[in-house]
Amino acid sequence: MRVKRLLVIGIGAGDPDHLTLQAVKAIAATDVFLIVDKGEVKHDLVQLRLDLITEHGRRPYRVIEARDPERDRTAPAYTAAVEDWRTRRALALEALVRDELPDGQTGAFLVWGDPSVYDSTLAIVEEILQRGNVTFEYEVIPGISSVAALTARHRTSLTQVGRPVHLTTGRRLAEHGPTADDVVVMLDAHCSFAGLDDFHIHWGAYLGTPDEILVSGPVAEVGDRIRELRAEARTRKGWIMDTYLLRRLPRTEG
Repeated sequence: MRVKRLLVIGIGAGDPDHLTLQAVKAIAATDVFLIVDKGEVKHDLVQLRLDLITEHGRRPYRVIEARDPERDRTAPAYTAAVEDWRTRRALALEALVRDELPDGQTGAFLVWGDPSVYDSTLAIVEEILQRGNVTFEYEVIPGISSVAALTARHRTSLTQVGRPVHLTTGRRLAEHGPTADDVVVMLDAHCSFAGLDDFHIHWGAYLGTPDEILVSGPVAEVGDRIRELRAEARTRKGWIMDTYLLRRLPRTEG
């Protein structure tokens, strides 16, 4: 029996050169590319994927696009809203795999950054398999994450000797504060670093793209500038993806 094969390919944080040799080979081995379109505002996210396919894909291949379900970002129950959106997205992707990927062929999702760091695709793939309506094998191809891109662009290491790093969200940072001396924060819409004046911040938005913005310095000195740059960029483009590393400043004796 010929089984469907699915590749979940990390394509990096935005720079086409972030693509690894493993990812290049995986794209070349793909028969059907399954792309979720997030709408006109974020069309450049789709366009990067299409450019990578054009450059590295081997014809004949097909590109199938589906519209991403809308997520209710105003719902007071955040977790429930995300779970509802994820289920609806899983149903949409299940239909793509079932209807558009023939048995014996290889399909691929091109995932921003690294699919094993901060993305819902792997959970959705597992949800599809657990429902049992479609059968396939799948493989994950790691990519350069926004975290790796951020620390490289700021020429700093993610870890320090003998110190843990906490990876969290802006929402969790706002609720619980920093839980380590080194904290990586993903997609913080509310600039939850405000008031953390005993931290240095390495911040980056649109990492690896022509729109990349970088700011680094003590939160007390650069926090307002980051908020202004973030608001302006989001207004201009209609969306923003940013990441930052908080590092506690050395304590002074006194």
